[in-house]
Amino acid sequence: MKVLEAKDFLVQQTAEQAALENVPVSDLEKRMMYFTETDECPEDPIALNDAFEAEYDTDEYEKKVSRLLRQAYARLKKENPSSARAWDEAVQELRKGDHYLLVFLDDAPIGYASNQSLFGWSFWKLLGIGILILVIGIIVFAAMLHHADSGPAR
Repeated sequence: MKVLEAKDFLVQQTAEQAALENVPVSDLEKRMMYFTETDECPEDPIALNDAFEAEYDTDEYEKKVSRLLRQAYARLKKENPSSARAWDEAVQELRKGDHYLLVFLDDAPIGYASNQSLFGWSFWKLLGIGILILVIGIIVFAAMLHHADSGPAR
């Protein structure tokens, strides 16, 4: 999946969720979801940002879109697991760069694969590795003590 395809997918899901919840999302709000300061922005990022800031409160907008994304992901996971996997792929692709959409995703506690939550898969993997290191350390320490005890008496 390419960056533009990832953004198209996430913006579409946000718009669908907004329609389901009867939450208005303007064309400018959708266009702002494509914002990036790199050359991947489909329009002039400075002009887009200026137009957006003239009409909208950024904090309110970010809260609104984060909530819509969170609800859209929950809906997809429930209704269509293959679309939820496409969501995960889209997010993974965006994480390779610097995109405004990531602000919404990072603000929303969404349980997608690339989100490292405290009790998600990563937590258990890290806990297992930590326990394994601890057990190996204890074995090495016990072996060193045994070796020290079996040496010549002084």
